[in-house]
Amino acid sequence: MELVCPICGKDLTRTGKEYRCENRHSFDIARQGHVNLLVVQQKHSLNPGDTREQVLSRRAFLEGGFYEPIADALCDAAKELGAKGPILDVGCGEGYYCTRLAAALDAELVGLDISKEAVRCAAAKYKGHQWVCGTAAHLPVKDGSVGTLTSLFALTLPEEFHRVLAKDGLYFQVLAAQDHLLGLKSIVYPELKLKEKDSVPELPGFERIKSVPIRFTFAVEGAQIQNLLSMTPHMYRISKEGAARLGATEKLTDTASAVLNIFRKT
Repeated sequence: MELVCPICGKDLTRTGKEYRCENRHSFDIARQGHVNLLVVQQKHSLNPGDTREQVLSRRAFLEGGFYEPIADALCDAAKELGAKGPILDVGCGEGYYCTRLAAALDAELVGLDISKEAVRCAAAKYKGHQWVCGTAAHLPVKDGSVGTLTSLFALTLPEEFHRVLAKDGLYFQVLAAQDHLLGLKSIVYPELKLKEKDSVPELPGFERIKSVPIRFTFAVEGAQIQNLLSMTPHMYRISKEGAARLGATEKLTDTASAVLNIFRKT
C-alpha cells in the first residue's frame, strides 16, 4: 500500500527515519515506529481522538478476550470470501482487531487512527506493520491501493473508502446493533430509551454481499467495568448518579450485539 502526502497528495517515499514527497514535505517516523500524517488543517482540536487513558482501558478490556467473538467473526468472514491484502483499518485504535486479521490473511497492514495516542500504543506493541495518525475524511493513501478495508465501531465514509479500494476490493464494517450493551446502559442512564439504528446500511459505490449478526454474553467485574465504559460514548454522557451506580456495581453481565456488513466495491 502506498501512502501519499496529506498536504499535496504526491507519493510518499520512506528514507531512513522519515517519509518525504517530491515537493519536499517530510514527516518523521516516531521512535515507536508510527508516522503522523494528520496536518493542522485537518484537525478540529489540539489532540483529537481517544486519550492515552482511554486507549489503555480499551487495550486492557480487549486483551481480556471479552470481544474475541467479534475478531473471530471478522477473520472467518474475510477468509471465507478470499479477502486480499493490503489491509487498511480505519479507526484502528490500539490494533487489536486488525493485527488478528492481518495474521489470519498473512497480509500487509496499515492501521490508521486520528488519535496519536492510539497509533503510538499500536506501534509500540505490534511491530512489522505501518501505523499512521491521520483522518478518515482525507485518507493519506493512494487511489486503488487497498485490497481490504475495515472499520469497526468507527466512521464510514463511502466516497473516501471507494477511492482507496482496489477494483473488487472488500470493505468489512462492524456496527453496534440497537440492543448493544443494554446492561451497561441500564446502569448509566436513569431511563433507557432505545433509538432506531440502521445497522445494515446501503452504501453508494458498493454492493452489500452479506450481513452477519454477532451476539454474545460476557461478564466483567472490577476495573474491567470502568474499562468497558471508557470504550463507549456513554463515558461522555454519564451523570454523577450514573457514575455512582456503576461504581457500586461489582459484576456486570451484558450482551454485545453488532452486525458485520461486508461490501464489495463496484
